[in-house]
Amino acid sequence: MALTLLLLCVLLPSATLALPFEQRGFMDFSLDELGGLGMLNDEEGSADVPPELPICPFGCQCHLRVVQCSDLGLTAVPPNIPSDTLLLDLQNNRITELKENDFKGLHNLYALVLLNNKISKVHSKAFAPLKRLQKLYFSKNMLTDFPTGLPSTLVELRIHDNQIKKISEGTFSGLNMNCIEMGGNPLQNSGFEPGAFKGLKLSYLRISEAKLTGIPKDLPDNLHELHLDHNQIQAIELEDLSRYKHLYRLGLGYNHIRMIENGSLAYVPNLRELHLDNNRLSRVPTGLPEMKYLQVVYLHSNNITQVGTNDFCPVGFGMKRAYYNGISLFSNPVNYWEVQPATFRCVNDRLAIQFGNYKK
Repeated sequence: MALTLLLLCVLLPSATLALPFEQRGFMDFSLDELGGLGMLNDEEGSADVPPELPICPFGCQCHLRVVQCSDLGLTAVPPNIPSDTLLLDLQNNRITELKENDFKGLHNLYALVLLNNKISKVHSKAFAPLKRLQKLYFSKNMLTDFPTGLPSTLVELRIHDNQIKKISEGTFSGLNMNCIEMGGNPLQNSGFEPGAFKGLKLSYLRISEAKLTGIPKDLPDNLHELHLDHNQIQAIELEDLSRYKHLYRLGLGYNHIRMIENGSLAYVPNLRELHLDNNRLSRVPTGLPEMKYLQVVYLHSNNITQVGTNDFCPVGFGMKRAYYNGISLFSNPVNYWEVQPATFRCVNDRLAIQFGNYKK
């Protein structure tokens, strides 16, 4: 069975804003990935389940510890799932609820795919048997609250495009994760209860296409990537970024940002990539020359009317450790021929500057 490669939340710098995970095939996992985890072994698998006693839910396909039950019109999790299953695909069904014993005995399950169902209720102990679960894909359902009792082994959670309006205190307590994608939910700033992220260690967080009017408070302070694009954020105030000293990628494109308070960017000294495109800025944010590691700045599609000689590069030599390899300023009401060449003296290559005349 052909399995396509899963793109994990690999924290590698890139010049593009990370997009929500979208599954295009049966399972976006690779045999190599599972083999590297010591989970996939043909000989061991054939020994675990005697050939004379094949077990597979009715209508599903079972092969190499992968159970595919997608697109079957199921209204509940099917029984008789083999106990040695590593990947369980239940996407594109009509499941409405996860009950306490739905995953009983699946102690080896590594990934659970529940995309595009109608799930609105999850029992608090539904995930209790899943002692090794690392990937949970819960997007495009009808959840109004985050499920409780998430496994402590969970590494990646995709739960975008639901109806979640609130994140309760202690939801992620004790978890150490790489990635949470919760975009496409009607979350407002008031929907984050105090302590909602308490005890969570997290590298990547995306809350896009929500109803945020400002950067949420008390997000995990060890974040490396934070993406809040396609919201209604109006401004970046002085203390908004004070917790996130480890950020190296910040995505704030497609908001309503008019103002970035002086000194705000000083709280993220390790930033490599900054997305402020498609906002309402009238000037280049202050503080960019002091950001020693900043390499990519997206400022296109704003209202910037003037670019100063020292807006990007420090005065003098030896202050900026990393040269820019990408600055976008197109679709702004500023004439590129009026910008002094010295403005981009700390840019790696002239092709890294994306400029052009402004057209309404």
